[in-house]
Amino acid sequence: MEYTYPFSVDWSTEEIVDVVQFFEAIEKAYEKGVKREELLMKYRRFKEIVPSMAEEKTYFREFEKESGYASYPIVKMMKEKSDLNIIKG
Repeated sequence: MEYTYPFSVDWSTEEIVDVVQFFEAIEKAYEKGVKREELLMKYRRFKEIVPSMAEEKTYFREFEKESGYASYPIVKMMKEKSDLNIIKG
């Protein structure tokens, strides 16, 4: 599937790579499942880059529009289910 990942032109190359890796982990959760700790680590880095909830929602919407994958349900599951090892959408 061909689509673009949301990012800001104000971010450094490293920040863009880290945000793309977070969204790749969301994809992985839907396609194969992802380890909760891996997703948590990538989400924490994403939040360092995108601390605002409003911005987070904007990037989540853009990603869902492009890819069809909703980030919020996966992040919610990650936060609520601390006993899960694998998160699968």
